[in-house]
Amino acid sequence: MKLDGKSKDIVSDNISKLKEIFPEVITEDKVDFKKLELILGEDIDVSSEKYSFTWPGKTQAIKESQKQFTGTLRPCREESKNWDTTQNLYIEGDNLEVLKLLQKSYYNKIKCIYIDPPYNTGKDFIYKDNFKDNLENYLELTGQLVTGERERESIGIKLSTNRETNGRYHSNWLNMMYPRLKLARNLLSNEGLIFISIDDNEYSTLLKICDEIFGEDNFISNFIWRSKTGGAGDATNITVDTEYIVAYAKNINLVSINKQKVERQFKFKDKHYATRGLFNIRNLDESGIRYSESLDFKIRRVNDWIYIDNESFKIYDESFLNEISENFSIVPGGKANHLKKYTWRWSKSKI
Repeated sequence: MKLDGKSKDIVSDNISKLKEIFPEVITEDKVDFKKLELILGEDIDVSSEKYSFTWPGKTQAIKESQKQFTGTLRPCREESKNWDTTQNLYIEGDNLEVLKLLQKSYYNKIKCIYIDPPYNTGKDFIYKDNFKDNLENYLELTGQLVTGERERESIGIKLSTNRETNGRYHSNWLNMMYPRLKLARNLLSNEGLIFISIDDNEYSTLLKICDEIFGEDNFISNFIWRSKTGGAGDATNITVDTEYIVAYAKNINLVSINKQKVERQFKFKDKHYATRGLFNIRNLDESGIRYSESLDFKIRRVNDWIYIDNESFKIYDESFLNEISENFSIVPGGKANHLKKYTWRWSKSKI
């Protein structure tokens, strides 16, 4: 393949596909829509009253997804690890530009895509009023380039934070999402899947735009997961502690979601097996959402002393404790008649 520094010409590619099906409607690489309507006959919908999902700027967003981009992905060997053997690729840049550049090499080849877009909380993303995405703007947004207001105006870029008070609140988000989702679909293989994180702010809007781009028949599922624990003091009505991962297929008829065998959760048996069944052993706090295995410490008892240690250090020095115990009695801190009382967090029988 000859490298010309340009992204894939999606419009020309679509015209070529149409030409394979209806060669008579293509003249000098232009589509004769009158002839196409004639061929399709009764399948043409000319009614003005029909359901449609639209918003201000949609036409421009569609054009943006089809627009060619000139650029090159530059390898950074000096910043890479295991360049010759790694199977991973990390790309830094404006995601719309990168998606366009990936079209030639990865068109219809990606098996799985996961994206975590801005949730449109009113302050989590900055949109560009002129719909342009370029490297200079990316560098400015990421703090790698500082541009004055006059310079910004001279190149036609006005940056705005998407606030709920803005009448184009949802439209701005949709204009940002549409070309990226459209290009992401192009990258998916025929049996590919895409997973998208979102919360309540744009959940319903995301479903509508994905139904249009991927087809509502290709909707796989909406996974609900608990994103935080505890309440919120500033909650207006009900504290929301869940978010979503929406899944779509490029072609649901070709998708094979494998059922993998999960390691048996309960594998121990004791005298209570007849009434309680099998059981497993794990830390009492392991089910917490903030649990971290690195915070686990081994507890052992030696001659009525309790030691807490991990692989790297011991909280108590054994030789020191053995030495002072020969001459002193060790009691909890504080005055003798004001000793602190301690309680187990869990009952002894439970432990």
